[in-house]
Formats: sequence, C-alpha cells, structure tokens
Amino acid sequence: MTTHWTDYELLDFGAGRKLERFGTWILDRPCPTAVDETPTKKTPTWAGATARYDGSRATNGKWTPRPEHWPTPTCILGTADLGITFELAPLPSGQVGIFSEQFKNWQWISQQIHKAAKPVHVLNLFAYTGGSTMAAALAGANVTHVDASKSMVARARRNAELSQLAKSPIRWIVEDALKFCQRELKRGNKYDAIILDPPSYGHGPKGEAWSIRRDLLPLLEICGQLSSEDRKLILCTCHTPDIGPAELNAYLSDGIFGHCGQPPRSGKLFLQTAAGRKLSSGIFARWPA
Repeated sequence: MTTHWTDYELLDFGAGRKLERFGTWILDRPCPTAVDETPTKKTPTWAGATARYDGSRATNGKWTPRPEHWPTPTCILGTADLGITFELAPLPSGQVGIFSEQFKNWQWISQQIHKAAKPVHVLNLFAYTGGSTMAAALAGANVTHVDASKSMVARARRNAELSQLAKSPIRWIVEDALKFCQRELKRGNKYDAIILDPPSYGHGPKGEAWSIRRDLLPLLEICGQLSSEDRKLILCTCHTPDIGPAELNAYLSDGIFGHCGQPPRSGKLFLQTAAGRKLSSGIFARWPA
C-alpha cells in the first residue's frame, strides 16, 4: 500500500533517515527501516530541508530548524481525494501529526462505509490525530474516537474542524483503549466497524501500561464481541518491527473471527518516491479483503 497526493511527497531515504515534503515543509527525520538503504539525492537536497530531527524520540530528541527555510510553525496539509485537512506541527517526539502511509487505508475506509446501506457506527482506537476518524465521518459514519493522549485528541478535534466536521457525530474520548472497550462491552454497545493502530508500548492517561505482545489479542477478542452481526470493516495497522503481516493476520483472525472465521487480508504499508523506490512503513490486516 502506498500514497499519492499533492501536499505530500517522499523525496528520498537512506542511511537511517527519510526526506519528506509536507506542503511547503521539507523534513529530514530518522527512519529505522531506511538503515540499510542508500540515499539517491545529492547532498544539497537534504541540506535544504526546512528542519532536521535528531536524537531519541523517547528522551532527548530535538528539531533543528533552519530559520531561512522555515515558512511557518504549523502547516495545513490537505488530502484532496478525501477532503481531510491536517494541521501539522513539529512535535517533541519527531512526529508532525500525520502518518502518511495510512492514506490508502483512509481511502479504503471511505469506500467501505459508502457501500453500506445504513449509517455505520465506527470505533477508532489509538486514533492519534484522526485520519481514520475523518475518513469515516466524511463518508457519513458516526465515529467514537479513542486515544490515551489528551493533546492528540485536541489535535484530532482541530483537524476535524479544518475538515468541516465540527458538527459531525464524533465522540472524542481520552481513555485507555482496553479499559474503554471493557466498559463498552458491559454497556452492551456494538460497532459496525473497528479500526485500531496500536503502538508497541504505551501508557494510558492514568498510567495503564500497554504492550502489544501481551495486550493485542485480548483487546481484539473484546473487539470481536463489540462487533455487530452486520459488521462492515475491521482494520488493524502496526509498526512493531518484529511483527509481520502473517502474524498480524493471525491476531485479527483469532481475536475477531475465531479459528474458523473469515480470513482477513494482510500486507505491508509503504511510502514510495516519484522514482518508484519503496520505503517499508508498517503492516496492515483488514476485513473484508
């Protein structure tokens, strides 16, 4: 799966880094999947970046802006195909507020919801800044957006406003994903679509520890119980290096459908340069295939 839109471009990658264009920004950031690759662009292209991020995202990472090239502290990035707009900012983690490799998933979510003959109720877990939430809402769905980070939920709400979704039926929840799902199960609530992008490790707003190896299958089992009989889609994406498409497929199959259930489709997420070079950027498993 790859992505193409006018406001985003993967310019180059290699030597453990990637060079990307977001609107008028050109950013140079670390990229573990590019460690064994070789950059193809000449040095001036990299040297002309708006900003560069170095160090550890977890502890001492920092941006080095080049003031003569830094047009604005934030960047409005639109995806014309879907009508989604993001307000980006250089975050302390090295992120900017969007995972560009998810673009094809957003298109797929929109297509699946448009196919439905009735309103679709979507649960979006680990929802970050709301790309999947907005794709679903723009297609007419009612969305419950759940993320453990209050600041990320605030960013998602801002993105929804920029995408003309301020009055759309979106519930904004700051909560640990597993705890929220356990409570929804007790309440007897059901969802027609479930989307999740779990991290390798994380913490909920009250310090709840998350480990994908320990917690993903129990979470998916609850998601299976939260799914309506007339479910429309299930999508799980993952950026954990030692989990491959086949394993994620097995997690989804066992957790949602059971051993004899309907097989999902799985594969790799990647970004692609104009020259056709592909940069591995995670994996996905989804149903229907």
